[in-house]
Amino acid sequence: MITLPFNRLKVAGFAVLFVVLSALVPLTIQQELNGKADQLWSALFSPWMIVSALALLTVYYLSDALRLWFTLRALGQHQRLRAMFPLVFINILFSNITPMATGGGVVQVWFLHRRGIHIGAATAATTLRTLLASLMIFLPAPFLMIGIDHLIDNPAISTWGPWMGLFAALYVAFFFVVLLRLRWFMHAGATMLAILRRTHLINAARERRWRFRLRREIIRFDYSFRAFFKAGRTDRLAALISTATFLVSLFSFPALLMWGLGYPVDYPLILALMLVNTFIMYFAPTPGAAGIAEGVFAILFSTLAGSGELLILVLGWRFLTVHLGMLIGVPITLYALGRKG
Repeated sequence: MITLPFNRLKVAGFAVLFVVLSALVPLTIQQELNGKADQLWSALFSPWMIVSALALLTVYYLSDALRLWFTLRALGQHQRLRAMFPLVFINILFSNITPMATGGGVVQVWFLHRRGIHIGAATAATTLRTLLASLMIFLPAPFLMIGIDHLIDNPAISTWGPWMGLFAALYVAFFFVVLLRLRWFMHAGATMLAILRRTHLINAARERRWRFRLRREIIRFDYSFRAFFKAGRTDRLAALISTATFLVSLFSFPALLMWGLGYPVDYPLILALMLVNTFIMYFAPTPGAAGIAEGVFAILFSTLAGSGELLILVLGWRFLTVHLGMLIGVPITLYALGRKG
């Protein structure tokens, strides 16, 4: 049984940093508005808006669970669908309190391992799940940044666009190196263990044991990853469709909020802007891209909504897509951590 490699003080520190940075941008906007946005909240609490938000949240959470479930099925790892729902909220919680969303995948691997899936297979499933979503975001994002007039006229996007395109290429290239040159990582891990032994941080017996486990799980990872492409078309296609549904539902929350505030909705443009915003969030070093996500969102939507409505959009978007899931994830995580493996 593996243990989570998280320091409690660090996790708590990241959580506090996330809260502070998430509140900083909206508070700054609120000061600029001098409280003029208060009357706008009532428009978002009408019965039909609440029902619409709940329906969209259902699609959002369900498709998130399904994309991991179908990926696991394609790898030959059959789990109950209901077992995927805790992973949805655990992933949202830990992804948003760790820099560059690094913690969510680690916790999901730990959770799947507790359910009897080998570490290598669980890592392959979470990697493939992330890779499918990343490719759907990274491939069109550079073209959208140079092809949409709304973005071309933005000086920040035009300045940083080429650099982010380069980072996207390096990010995708890293995934392919991981998948096609696993022996490099095997040798690197063995070298690191040898260094730890020579510096007397571990003994020879532990080095042999850890090297064996590392090699075993990398072989399992490679086997599971190749199994995905040899699996039946149904599960692979379902994983792709559920991933696309997840992204479309994630990008649709600002459109729903603008509709509730009475704005005409250019749905394709909003989807494109949200894709670019999510693309930029991948490179944010803060926990959950807090502060940066809100700032970029405000820049992208500044010409589509008035100043008061912009504050509502920022707060509503982050609450529905992140903060609500984190609130649900806290008790689920505590329950999962308290259970015996």
